[in-house]
Amino acid sequence: MSAETDSNKIEHKEHFHGSDLEKIEKIYGIKKEDITSFSANVNPLGISYKLKKELASHIDAITSYPDREYTSLRKCIAKYAGTDYTSVLVGNGSTELISLVIQIKKPSKALIVGPTYSEYEHEVALGGGRSHYFRLREKDDFKLDIEGLENALTSDIDLLVICNPNNPTSSQIDRSSMRRILDACKEKGIFVMVDETYVEFSEDTSKITSIPLTEYYNNIIILRGISKFFAAPGLRLGYAVCGNHELLKEIDSRKNPWTINSLAAIAGEIMFKDTDYINETWNLISSERKRICGILEKCHGLKFYKPHANFILIKILKDGITSEELFDTAIRQGLMIRDCSTFPFLDNKYIRFCFMNPEDNDKLVKILLDKLS
Repeated sequence: MSAETDSNKIEHKEHFHGSDLEKIEKIYGIKKEDITSFSANVNPLGISYKLKKELASHIDAITSYPDREYTSLRKCIAKYAGTDYTSVLVGNGSTELISLVIQIKKPSKALIVGPTYSEYEHEVALGGGRSHYFRLREKDDFKLDIEGLENALTSDIDLLVICNPNNPTSSQIDRSSMRRILDACKEKGIFVMVDETYVEFSEDTSKITSIPLTEYYNNIIILRGISKFFAAPGLRLGYAVCGNHELLKEIDSRKNPWTINSLAAIAGEIMFKDTDYINETWNLISSERKRICGILEKCHGLKFYKPHANFILIKILKDGITSEELFDTAIRQGLMIRDCSTFPFLDNKYIRFCFMNPEDNDKLVKILLDKLS
């Protein structure tokens, strides 16, 4: 039965992740190939131009084991990220590295700046620890209260987790503020894990990334991946930057050998050098972020919070309209947004969507304006 004929019978009880296209297909009767995902936060340009052109010529690499140290890849990442390759560790996506850091640190009490990605809390719980949240408040437009966080950093906290820019709020912390946080954590013996999955989309990555701080602080590790900016979640390649080389050795010793296959390692070296693709991505997201915000600020039925990543958080102000209803309306037109009601501290008045190509963005914005104006 098609989505159109069954529209009155479907109850929206599921909350979908950007990778849940098979579920969408089953419930709504829409082919996953026909869905434009504004939920996955993935670069709309697709994979690196050079990668698409060159990777096939390296197919013979699968006949041999990768370099166990991944030295060439780490040097390439180091040049891209502006650090020394000895401070770089690679893993099977940033998710593996998040898990390994938490396993090693074994926090009995973690403080997570949120609402944010649920995997942090999940990993802490797997290790028997407890997670507490330092809340980003709507009244502050979800900007971090640095002084408030400093006061919340008590000596019984083992681990502080920050996503910067943060998902789903798209808010960010500048490096001088991060330095204040690190100083406070240093005094109390707190280790800091910073997830920079979205930092390359920021207006000025060089002022936001905490990578330069790893030269001076041994209580911070920074995690990044290629799933979002480089549109390659299927390659499962992530990396950590940390000045604490003893910790890096311990993480490396816990990893299975060769967690990154030969083609993924080669792909990383190709994409990190594709400056045309990198610049075009940044220009597209920057221009669309500004353009879409300019349109949305004229709509009185919603409020948006200044975005710094490649996605935007919106609060529904119009009475009688919920995030479930907006999701349902959009998906029936093949556009998948994120219902944010499952995030801590958010409810069914919040949605999130990423910036795609202008034509797709216009389709989604029209739906929102039609429902919320």
